[in-house]
Amino acid sequence: QVQLVESGGGLVQPGGSLRLSCAASGIIFRLYVMDWYRQAPGKQREFVASITTSGGNTNYADSVKGRFTISRDNAKNAVYLQMSSVKPEDTAVYYCHAEHSTWASRDYWGQGTQVTVSS
Repeated sequence: QVQLVESGGGLVQPGGSLRLSCAASGIIFRLYVMDWYRQAPGKQREFVASITTSGGNTNYADSVKGRFTISRDNAKNAVYLQMSSVKPEDTAVYYCHAEHSTWASRDYWGQGTQVTVSS
């Protein structure tokens, strides 16, 4: 069974930091590009960050560039999102996404983890 399980969400104050984790199982993790997406209330799901299979390249949405860092540990089958200098606008459900590097139609989503930025 394929599973992507996010963790680390919760309540954080504006300006604070939070680290999200996504643990994958049931896939050959090193063959998948990993992404983070988020969806705020009343908004469409939006791209946040991506990282290539070996971690050599990353990409970020303009809204989070310079504040968030995506990383992965293939030995642990995990991808992370380090969120710093968070803003209330970052409040959303954050989803982990896996895309097969050579078969784009093969992809999986996690269940999401809630991040709330509020004082």
